Amino acid sequence: MLCSAIHPTIHLARSNAHIIASACAPPLALAELRRALQPRQSGAAINTPQDPRPQSAHCVCSVASGAQTPTAFRQEWSCRLPMAARRGAAGGGVVSVLVLWLLAAGGAAAHAVGAGPGEGEEQRRALDRVEALPGQPAVSFAQYSGYVTVHERHGRALFYWLTEADGDDAASKPLVLWLNGGPGCSSVAYGASEEIGPFRIKPNGTGLYLNKYSWNKEANLLFLESPAGVGFSYSNTTSDLKTSGDERTAQDSLQFLISWMSRFPEYQNRDFYISGESYAGHYVPQLARKIVEYNRASPHPFINLKGILVGNAVTDNYYDNIGTVTYWWTHAMISDRTYKAILKLCNFTSTNVSSACNRAMTYAMNHEFGDIDQYSIYTPSCHTSSDTSYSNSTAATTRHRPVLRFKDTLIRRRSNSYDPCTENYAERYYNRLDVQKAMHANITRIPYKWTACSDVLIKTWKDSELSMLPTYRMLMKAGIRTWVFSGDTDSVVPVTATRFSLSHLGLKTKIRWYPWYTAGQVGGWSEVYEGLTFATIRGAGHEVPLIQPRRAFRMFVSFLAGKPLPAKN
Repeated sequence: MLCSAIHPTIHLARSNAHIIASACAPPLALAELRRALQPRQSGAAINTPQDPRPQSAHCVCSVASGAQTPTAFRQEWSCRLPMAARRGAAGGGVVSVLVLWLLAAGGAAAHAVGAGPGEGEEQRRALDRVEALPGQPAVSFAQYSGYVTVHERHGRALFYWLTEADGDDAASKPLVLWLNGGPGCSSVAYGASEEIGPFRIKPNGTGLYLNKYSWNKEANLLFLESPAGVGFSYSNTTSDLKTSGDERTAQDSLQFLISWMSRFPEYQNRDFYISGESYAGHYVPQLARKIVEYNRASPHPFINLKGILVGNAVTDNYYDNIGTVTYWWTHAMISDRTYKAILKLCNFTSTNVSSACNRAMTYAMNHEFGDIDQYSIYTPSCHTSSDTSYSNSTAATTRHRPVLRFKDTLIRRRSNSYDPCTENYAERYYNRLDVQKAMHANITRIPYKWTACSDVLIKTWKDSELSMLPTYRMLMKAGIRTWVFSGDTDSVVPVTATRFSLSHLGLKTKIRWYPWYTAGQVGGWSEVYEGLTFATIRGAGHEVPLIQPRRAFRMFVSFLAGKPLPAKN
């Protein structure tokens, strides 16, 4: 069994993957060996198109259980010199070193928790520092963005953007990872630029302005474009873009966190939360599950996961579909006749849509919905003349808001009529070369258009769990704070879908349904269960912080505090 010494790969059997991955992390002696094997040149360090870091010796390790204790591993490392160094090396340029590494209590750990970044990571971190983005107002908080390789052999790398907390106490505030859904939609385009990030984009992508209700007032925000193929994230293996699914996305995201926290060790053991919306209703709990499993297997866990917060979340195929059609009918979007036809003709337990069901759904959307914004049914659609030409040129993209889109399901069919101006602004801005340079994005300079969502990933998604309810149960049992929220004007993953799904957890009620308040108004309604809090946000659509930023921010503050939403002003 082989794993990369530079980026430990975790694509192994679930029962022992995390222990072996930890065992494969390079000990300090090996790190010194790798540095010694780097080519000595009078000029600049060699750089590869897929990784901007200096080229170094590539090492792989083979792992076998040790004989002394169950937690001892025998590692044989083979380090291959870079091509330039191999030309002058004897014996083919391969150096082997045998390392015995004990992972028992008190044993040496390859990754010292709380230690500063290694020499390479410290250099990479400095290169990731963002001085300022084009058209950005002055701010006091630090920003970093760049790439983390999650699969060395495939050249798979994920793009991140960290905006640290605003104020003098950023070091004491938690870290929040935000994920958008799709699958295939960008957290930079949506979460960072439309919802919870510190900046909003001006019309026509000319610059940025401050978001009054940015969540970085309370936390350090980490936006991740995942999986590879989303936004600026990439793979040098083309087949990766056609074989993505839930499992690989969760594994790569875990690998990202492990490597990223090596680059930013001050966030090791910091209170950590994961949040997201839509198909991130899969991403968030699945990654949380991976982290819980990883921490249990690791002798020195450092990802201090405290809770998850998911909004308008894809949760359970059957109950989500029933709840969605019910929402359409109860909000007068479809007729009694069509509602009855859909219930009769559609098998909500099947992943394949029958032709009869397809006809009923098509009739509802083409003849009964009307020209509305399905993601926020009471707000106007964007049809301004200034955006017409751009919208037409990006029609395929503007249809793909971050919502469930795995093939042959009812929910995927609800993605055909959205023309959001804010998404167009993001595409203008992030396709600017000066913006990409400032963010250290598209380092290969391969000419391609940055889009908010990936058509390839949307169409070829391979695996999708039918229900996240078992994962919710596992996380609650592990003591992970679990909050689910829902904007009540979203018809794509509506509040009825979420309520139908969560009701089948069978949780004991701690605080009965009540209105919660902010700024003298009802912000929504909430019910607190044993292990889970559910909240609605009144007047919000699919992207809750975009439509109701103040109410979303108030909910976020309560979530971090672990307190129920306020029942009084």
